Amino acid sequence: MRIAQLQALPGHVLSIIADDGRAGQFDVAPYLEYEAFEPLRDPTEFSKISNGGYFVEWDCGADLSTDTIEAQWQVVNNCVGGGCDPLIHPTIQQEM
Repeated sequence: MRIAQLQALPGHVLSIIADDGRAGQFDVAPYLEYEAFEPLRDPTEFSKISNGGYFVEWDCGADLSTDTIEAQWQVVNNCVGGGCDPLIHPTIQQEM
């Protein structure tokens, strides 16, 4: 999976649209107990994300691979063929 679009949501959740059109959410909260992710407890720090295509990285140095994300995310819609509702899947940040 390659990340096409990425957005930080309240509650330590990432909204992700993959390059294959799948859209879903990934809950980062379970990772906040680990030292590398502790700075992300602050919502301002959590919002400082970068899309590396095959990984998500935060300014503090924490990162998650798409393998980890894909194994645990909740797909909410398949947007293949342009069928995404922009109100459900807003495009806020896209970095490639």
